[in-house]
Amino acid sequence: MKRKKPKKKSFLSFLTIALIVAVLVIAVSKITANFIDNLPSIKQLENYTPNLSTKIYDKDNNLIAELFTERRIFIPINKIPVNLQNAFIAIEDKDFFKHWGISIKGIMRAFSRILLKMKIAEGGSTITQQLAKTIFLTRDKTLIRKIKEAILTIQLEKNYSKDEILQLYINQIYFGCGAYGVQTAARIYFNKNAQDLNLAECATLAAIPKSPNYYNPFNNAKASLARRNLVLLRLRELGYITKEKEEEALAVALPTKETALKENMGHYLLEFLRIMLEPKYGTNVLFKGGLSIYTTIDMKAQVGAEKAIEEALANFDKNKLKVFEKSRQKPVKVQGALIAIDPKNGAIRAMVGGRNFRESQFNRAIQAKRQPGSAFKPFIYLAAIEKGLTPATLLNDEPMVFVYKGKGNSWNLVSRDITTLETIAETVSEKDLINTNKIWTPTNYDKKYRGPVILKTALASSINICAIETIMQITPLKVIQSAKNLGITTPLANSFSLALGSSDTTLQEMVSAFAVFASGGIKTTPYIITKITDRDGKILEQNIPQQKEVLSSQDCFIITNMLKAVVEKGSGWNAKNLGRPCAGKTGTTNDSSDAWFIGYTPQLAAGVWVGYDDHSISLGEKVTGGIIACPIWTQFMKEALDGELVLDFMQPENIEWALIDPLTGLLALSKTSGASLEAFVKGTVPTKY
Repeated sequence: MKRKKPKKKSFLSFLTIALIVAVLVIAVSKITANFIDNLPSIKQLENYTPNLSTKIYDKDNNLIAELFTERRIFIPINKIPVNLQNAFIAIEDKDFFKHWGISIKGIMRAFSRILLKMKIAEGGSTITQQLAKTIFLTRDKTLIRKIKEAILTIQLEKNYSKDEILQLYINQIYFGCGAYGVQTAARIYFNKNAQDLNLAECATLAAIPKSPNYYNPFNNAKASLARRNLVLLRLRELGYITKEKEEEALAVALPTKETALKENMGHYLLEFLRIMLEPKYGTNVLFKGGLSIYTTIDMKAQVGAEKAIEEALANFDKNKLKVFEKSRQKPVKVQGALIAIDPKNGAIRAMVGGRNFRESQFNRAIQAKRQPGSAFKPFIYLAAIEKGLTPATLLNDEPMVFVYKGKGNSWNLVSRDITTLETIAETVSEKDLINTNKIWTPTNYDKKYRGPVILKTALASSINICAIETIMQITPLKVIQSAKNLGITTPLANSFSLALGSSDTTLQEMVSAFAVFASGGIKTTPYIITKITDRDGKILEQNIPQQKEVLSSQDCFIITNMLKAVVEKGSGWNAKNLGRPCAGKTGTTNDSSDAWFIGYTPQLAAGVWVGYDDHSISLGEKVTGGIIACPIWTQFMKEALDGELVLDFMQPENIEWALIDPLTGLLALSKTSGASLEAFVKGTVPTKY
């Protein structure tokens, strides 16, 4: 008996498979739709604004520096040389104008690498794929990222022309040395605009993006040359250039050094700008927004300032090394700062905040508050001139002994004879005599006393005793007010010791105040930015000098004439090497921890400070402002004013000149020994001989 065959379940199986397939199709469709929905939208490109560097210009509109996260200048396709466009196509994607975004051959090569190495590998990407990855995606080497890249690539090809894609690509990619986009790369590698590149230069740049560090001509000249020559070969093989053009380009040498702003140049200056502008514009706009910042900086002066500071202080360190070794101290670098201001309008022309920005970002030209020593004395004598004293007023350079009475700044002068302590003993207890904080015996730097001297000589010779006698006559409050009028904003001590520069100030304040003398009495708020524009050239801010008359031109001329004597006969003698009329004042603190020179010509006011960040370290017993700071100032001013007219200070109306006897402060005969011609405000000339 035959066994009955079971019926085939073909129909049921078919339905089951069909149902599974349908479910899978629906699931895949939903996953794909969700996947596509989560992709970045290429519509972003309609309003695409690549990160652009902020460009900083000097007073002559020369580019001097950039602030950036990506240093980039965007240029249109018509400013990108055809040779450069062809070079990228030849080396990166020879079928660029033929494919629809994805190269089948490239995909096959990439998959073969995956099968061989069992991991996702780069390679096989068209220019459009590279653009999609650069703008929209991360560099993760995953299959998901590659799928996203392919979908975005197709969308890019559908919505944008080949020229638009190539323009975005060449402006977007990284060329090494912090350069994004071909315009910045052309400036860094060849110091020219992209549209001026020759064939060899175009090939050199097209060779870099595959591996910006490896093919960088500054880092790896051999590899860079080999790949540049490969680019030229591909260009010739594809018919873009002739054999002759290839050979000409092969003979061109590679660039050897970066042509952008020196890495150490103006870093304190740039940081000063950043601190000023970041709170106003925000980090993103300042570093990515493509601002143009036009400054007052004179690059000739800036370069001269940095050179003068570093050369002098490097030599000082060599000599000081022996002192450190002898005392078994750890050697410390001496520091310095310089700032220069145009007295006519307050424009900052140069700024050096220290010797090495990487080692210390502290800006000693702006932030450091130090005792100015005798550099403060012009403010004492200005207050005296305003109070009615003259350059011929007689002062008494004899010893002084002060005793502290009560609270605050209550010091009483009890003797002008340091050898006689009887007067002191009568008024001070034995306990207070032992406590030197109760007794102040100021001395002159040279420990000598000259007896009667005229006020001009007291300033020119920087006589401490005379400065104290003067402040006692006019009061410290009068001096404080005069200093504030000139622009000193740091609080000053209401004390006789103010005459010796015992209150801290900043270098910028001091130079700004001296600039008032140079300007004939006009105080101008120092400024460094003339205007700022956005990426489209729209003006965001524009600055004009903020000026105010605070001194009479006559008083300024009197002070300037006395400060010229500091250079001609006093501690600022080194400034005579400038070879043009100038005025200024040295300053040295008692412990020689600070050395200054502040000086000016009719065109420029500048100041130099030298010292150690650690106040306890002395520059040396014989190191003064005249010895270390004044020569730096002189060298800087020579370079900054090179080519400028040699001008003297203009004499205003109501100034009279008279021959003065330096021993009496009275009028002198032509035969009087040591007599000098002095300037006076009309009506204040002595009337007796």
